[in-house]
Amino acid sequence: MAARQYSAAGGASLWIWLGLALVVILLDQFAKTLILGDFSYGESRSVTSFFNVVRVHNTGAAFSFLAGESGWQRWFFVGLGALASGVIVWMLKKHPTQSLFCFAISLILGGAVGNVIDRLLHGYVVDFIQLHWAGRAFPSFNLADSAITLGAVCLVLDELLRVRKS
Repeated sequence: MAARQYSAAGGASLWIWLGLALVVILLDQFAKTLILGDFSYGESRSVTSFFNVVRVHNTGAAFSFLAGESGWQRWFFVGLGALASGVIVWMLKKHPTQSLFCFAISLILGGAVGNVIDRLLHGYVVDFIQLHWAGRAFPSFNLADSAITLGAVCLVLDELLRVRKS
């Protein structure tokens, strides 16, 4: 019962942070469903001079790390995502009053679970955002990856603020 209340120090409860992770998962999966329904593999549509919507499949991790392997990496990344999710939920329970920290790891949790769902359903992660400039393209990514990146940036900021405070 106490987990649903706000703490005396002003931090949101575990349920708020899990709700944020769920929003990330739902937005990510909704966007990927649209891409899978409207784009064929490899199809690209220009949106601006620096942004395309594409449909690519990533069997590896960030920047297609291990994508060329025989298939074992699918289950490795599913297991890694499940383990990371468990650790993140534990950290959310342990530090409920640290709002920026909990916000950051909730984004990471939502992104990790979003990509694990892809690996379980498809055997690959659906990427669809492509940024490019002057003939060079950044590797394609998705909303889950964006949430993980924003979460990582917020973790660094949280640590910098914590060090500065002490």
